Amino acid sequence: MEFENFFKTERFPHVFCPGCGNGTVMNCFFRAFSNTGKDLDKTVFVGGIGCASRIPLYINSDMIHTTHGRAIPFAIGLKLANPELDIIVIGGDGDIGAIGGNHLVNGCRRNVDITVICINNYTYGMTGGQTSTTTPHGFKSSTSPTGNPEYPFDLAELASTAGANFVARWTVRHVHELVKSIEKALQKKGFRFIEVISTCPTGFGRRNRMGDPVQQLEWLKKSSVKREKIREAALDHIDLNLLGYISIGEFVDRDRKSLGEILFGVEEHERD
Repeated sequence: MEFENFFKTERFPHVFCPGCGNGTVMNCFFRAFSNTGKDLDKTVFVGGIGCASRIPLYINSDMIHTTHGRAIPFAIGLKLANPELDIIVIGGDGDIGAIGGNHLVNGCRRNVDITVICINNYTYGMTGGQTSTTTPHGFKSSTSPTGNPEYPFDLAELASTAGANFVARWTVRHVHELVKSIEKALQKKGFRFIEVISTCPTGFGRRNRMGDPVQQLEWLKKSSVKREKIREAALDHIDLNLLGYISIGEFVDRDRKSLGEILFGVEEHERD
């Protein structure tokens, strides 16, 4: 698929700040989607409110721009109403992990057949740089100017424990791995959750004196630790995350029946 056919290029340039990781995720998603050979005419994108939630507005497909935190229930309604559609949610940590956190948990629990890509920039980037549920402990935001006193959610672990069929986490510095995981997720059944740790030079980086976007990408590279290495060293990855490290990799890859297969599918004994 050609870039010009996939994106609504007449809407470019996009609204994202220089150095924002959203453009990188858009590029990775385009490559992964093209590799699967899926049809945009049979795909619906859903976004809520926030910087990352605006990505579906640039894709040349049907989309729904929903209220804050409600992208996943809208997506579930679409999938149950028309199981033939591929439903893809794209949003940020504030929209999906904070305001929409309960919907994320229950979407995973029900194992609904949708793909969710959560771009986690550790802050509410569009609404003023406030503390999010994923803001690292001790890092600054507009609502925690002396450092976040709370401990953050680990969204990938949360999705894994709640029952999603596929869970992965990468950063915008790990583009090749991200493309492969998105491609794999798009071809699976059940709830697929990919968390992408992203740079936010405007809302997060400058408050924490992290330098320019290139320096922030280097910080992502230095801070990332493969989950396999964490296991081999018998370390608690939660403690590492609290220290500012990022555990990356594919967390879960299983094949439980999706909710749609249970409701609409044909059971084994009926096929026999």
